[in-house]
Amino acid sequence: MRIKRIQIENLRSYEKQEINFPRGSTLLSGDIGTGKTSILLAIEFALFGLQPGQRGTSLLRSGTENLRVILDFEIEGQNVTIERTLKKGKTIAQDHASININDEKFEGSVTEVKNKVLELLEYPSEFAKKTNLLYKFTVYTPQEEMKQIILEPKDIRLNTLRHVFGIDKYKRIEENALLLTSRLREKIRINEAMLLDLESNKENLNQKQNCLTILKETLKKAAEDYERATQSRINKEKEIKEIQEKIDDKKRLENEKSKSSLLISEKKQQITTFNNNVKTLLLQIEEARKITFNESEFNSLNNRIKFQENKYDELQREYINVISNLKTQEAKKRETEELKNKISRLQKCPTCLQEVSEDYKNNIFRKVETEVQEIQKKINEFNIKKNQLIEKIDSNKKILDDFKKQKSEQELLKIKFENLKEKEQRILEIENQKSSVQKDLEILEKMIVQLDTSIKEYSVYEKIFIEMGKQAEKAKKEENLAIIKKAEVNKEVQFSEQQILELEKQIKQKEKLKESTERLRQLEYWISEKFLELVLFTEKQVMFTLKEEFSKLFSKWFAILVSDELSAKLDDNFSPVIEQQDYELDYSFLSGGERTAIALAYRLSLNQVINSLLSKIKTRNLVILDEPTEGFSSQQLDKMRDVLSQLKTEQLIIVSHESKIEGFVDNIIKFTKEAGITKVGE
Repeated sequence: MRIKRIQIENLRSYEKQEINFPRGSTLLSGDIGTGKTSILLAIEFALFGLQPGQRGTSLLRSGTENLRVILDFEIEGQNVTIERTLKKGKTIAQDHASININDEKFEGSVTEVKNKVLELLEYPSEFAKKTNLLYKFTVYTPQEEMKQIILEPKDIRLNTLRHVFGIDKYKRIEENALLLTSRLREKIRINEAMLLDLESNKENLNQKQNCLTILKETLKKAAEDYERATQSRINKEKEIKEIQEKIDDKKRLENEKSKSSLLISEKKQQITTFNNNVKTLLLQIEEARKITFNESEFNSLNNRIKFQENKYDELQREYINVISNLKTQEAKKRETEELKNKISRLQKCPTCLQEVSEDYKNNIFRKVETEVQEIQKKINEFNIKKNQLIEKIDSNKKILDDFKKQKSEQELLKIKFENLKEKEQRILEIENQKSSVQKDLEILEKMIVQLDTSIKEYSVYEKIFIEMGKQAEKAKKEENLAIIKKAEVNKEVQFSEQQILELEKQIKQKEKLKESTERLRQLEYWISEKFLELVLFTEKQVMFTLKEEFSKLFSKWFAILVSDELSAKLDDNFSPVIEQQDYELDYSFLSGGERTAIALAYRLSLNQVINSLLSKIKTRNLVILDEPTEGFSSQQLDKMRDVLSQLKTEQLIIVSHESKIEGFVDNIIKFTKEAGITKVGE
């Protein structure tokens, strides 16, 4: 990875600034407080965003609302641009994030863009949720944080390094294994409590199986008793059915007698009705013979009605003609009066455009008035004629209605006269029907006598039916008792079988539980006695290997930076041990330059160890050092040339206010501050 350029807006002391980073070693030079370290914070913000616990107020320039950082860098031939912003609202929050890889832009949430960056840098997945530990200890570690690691208690330092090395998983495995064995032991205790009644369940099962055998024998006998009772009941019901058929025959004969009696009553009623109908028809015939109907008078009425209808139609046509003429004259009158009104308002002739004189208008008015009078005379004549026609039409309609009423009366007389013969024929038909009904009545009366004889013969079976019914009821009760007993025994059998099945199921489950508990016991023993020992041994070996390599590099870098009188190494807790002539020196007795040398040597050693273990990460060729020479003597500053020359990295960025280091690097970027605003010059 090589940083190419960064653009900053409203970050700390920067208003708007763009900085280009060349290849090789670059020194960010300037007095203390000119804003050099802010550039390193801007790079880290662009890559990963705000860190947990970090506030936007630590970056946003005072008095501004928005912060923007754009970082361009190159990674294995790919050109990458990351843009991030902060926005001030109720709080200062991350507002926008995007990443552009070879002109393919991706915009997403802050977390999504961070995951894209981690994937691009090929940081192991376990570092995704950590606070940029891998970046801090391989690329950029603020000097005060490195000193803090050295001064931390050994347990905290070891846990921090475990995270950095990516081997904190062994600690988690150990903790999870202890938690697992604790839960396994608890599960084993619970299972053992559940297995306490296993043997008693087996004994109970044996007793219930013996009891079930006895119940099945009882059920077999109850089934046989039920079969006998059922057969007895069936035989009784069969005998009753035969008697019932005889009784049904008697009821059928009684029904036939009732029907015949009903028919006799209906036949007698019919004969009475026939007699009444004949009397009525005779009276009607006698009345009809008194009626006189005159055919010639009836025809004369038809002719008069036709004459009056023709006359009525003629009057209607004449009335319509008068009304039409009347409306024509009224329309002509309206047109004439409208013409008079138009001429009265006329000032100029519409044809010749000459003024129209009053004399001319008066002549026309006289002519129009004469014409209106003639039209009104005709209208009056038509109104008189209209009224005369209305009187004639009303008179004609009254005469016509009278003639039609007389015709209706004559038509009614004609119908009554014509129905006389039909009534005489009807009387003959009724007499024939009466004769037929009389014969049917005689046959039915003979049938009644025969039915009474047959009914008496079937009466004896009713007493037999009652006695057989009592016997059948007794057989039914015996059958019901047998089936109840059978059902009760069967229910006991089913209940016993269900209990046996449940017991067998419980015993089977507990046998499985017993086997499972034994496996859990073996697993708990293997984890607590074998697996944990192996994990702890593996962690110890890994930490020992890392410590050996780390200590060797630490001794090397320390030897370059300090006098030959002092030597340095790491103990098993990765704590620096400083010796002088085989005597161990306390950290508090060291000078400021020697403490800085320890922190720098620790930092460079840690960087090389991590890069050798995690060789796939794409940041291994980039190193950023923040004030690495704080407290150095002039002699130690000279030795920094040797340190920088031995750093085999593609890009090195150093923040320092020491002017002497300017001679050790390839490029220098100068920082100054005027009126609280940082200015940059290469």
